[in-house]
Amino acid sequence: MHIFWKEAVFTVKIDNKYKGIICIICSAFCFALMNILVRLSGDLPSLQKSFFRNFVAFIFAAAIMMKQGIPFKIEKGDLKVLILRAALGTVGIWCNFYAVDNMMVADASMLNKLSPFFVIIFSFFILKEKVKPVQIMCVIMAFVGMLFIIKPGFAGVQILPALVGTLGGITAGAAYTLVRLLSSRGVKGPLIVAFFSGFSCLAVTPFIIFDYHPMTAAQLMLLLGAGLAAAGGQFGITAAYSFAPAREISIYDYSQIIFATIFAFFILGETPDGYSFIGYAVICAASIWMFVYNNRKSNVEAAAK
Repeated sequence: MHIFWKEAVFTVKIDNKYKGIICIICSAFCFALMNILVRLSGDLPSLQKSFFRNFVAFIFAAAIMMKQGIPFKIEKGDLKVLILRAALGTVGIWCNFYAVDNMMVADASMLNKLSPFFVIIFSFFILKEKVKPVQIMCVIMAFVGMLFIIKPGFAGVQILPALVGTLGGITAGAAYTLVRLLSSRGVKGPLIVAFFSGFSCLAVTPFIIFDYHPMTAAQLMLLLGAGLAAAGGQFGITAAYSFAPAREISIYDYSQIIFATIFAFFILGETPDGYSFIGYAVICAASIWMFVYNNRKSNVEAAAK
């Protein structure tokens, strides 16, 4: 009976891990789809595109707050952090959308995926977490991979969109670090998402009012679809980390690059060059190294207990 119970518990853990993997892959699919829909929506300002993306996310987050009975109550000490997180996340979305509109979708997606490495840097300054030599090496590898994607100094390469995309990864990393800080203080996830989405919408409202670009019905549907895809990605990754810890499944989030490359090839006819593929490989290698290191560290700590 004791053996059967141990086997049953082991089976449940395995099932939850696979559920987490499925959810995070679905999330990656949704975010890749969001970027494609943003590009297909045509020649519209990035700020206007971001409004519809965040408006849909706000509706979803507010609905979840109502369903779960989460009050829109913010402690005085958390307000400044929420505003800073929202501001950084808003800039991150603007940068990502600008990069998606002006460079290879797969390249823009990979630059946005630099955010986990910047989380390491910002966690050192904001959360006072110690940085291990392995983490420093992974950050350096990610920086080298970024250079292969940006290709500074190469003739005919648009540097500005690549730099803006990199800035998006940096600000996203800072925003995710602040999300960790808020979560450690007990602030609920749906409240963080709702505040961020509402803040982002308000931030671009003056632009929408004074410099609105008329849209066709097709463009509106594409942007609403991008908002739905973004909401699916957000809730997918939230569900994933409820099934399994980040150290076990976070590496699968990089499947977004695979989806983005496939979508861009078949829908937009885009094919990244050899330097970009080298950059992808270097950044993914750094991610895998970090993934393995975190798992080993977790196993050692568990054994010590």
